[in-house]
Amino acid sequence: MSERDEIRQRKAEELRSRLADGQKTDDAVTDQSDPVHVESADHLDELVAEGGVVLVDFYADWCGPCKMLEPIVTDIAAETDATVAKVDVDAQQRLAQQYRVQGVPTMYLFADGERVEQMVGVRGKDELVSLIQQYA
Repeated sequence: MSERDEIRQRKAEELRSRLADGQKTDDAVTDQSDPVHVESADHLDELVAEGGVVLVDFYADWCGPCKMLEPIVTDIAAETDATVAKVDVDAQQRLAQQYRVQGVPTMYLFADGERVEQMVGVRGKDELVSLIQQYA
């Protein structure tokens, strides 16, 4: 078992334990069927390091195309095994600069911790799901 798998297993066991005890889960543990709102560069690094397929949507609240993409991204989070992360470029300017985001929406796809795709602009659900399945 790889270190990554051990971490996943440990986190899953911790979550099951907390839920069984009736404890409220903390914000770090999210329902994978919802997009994860990234709070820092370290937070994004953790999501990517967990492995699997991670779709990162760099967006802005004032961006019309980003608003068009939002329901697609939400559906993908609910309907695939990929982790979907959302990065507000206004709140996370340094992170957006680090990833050389020059226009929004910009999406990155990671597979097993490696950046495999970069897309700028709105993409259709079928195209995104197909990409995710390609790397799953």
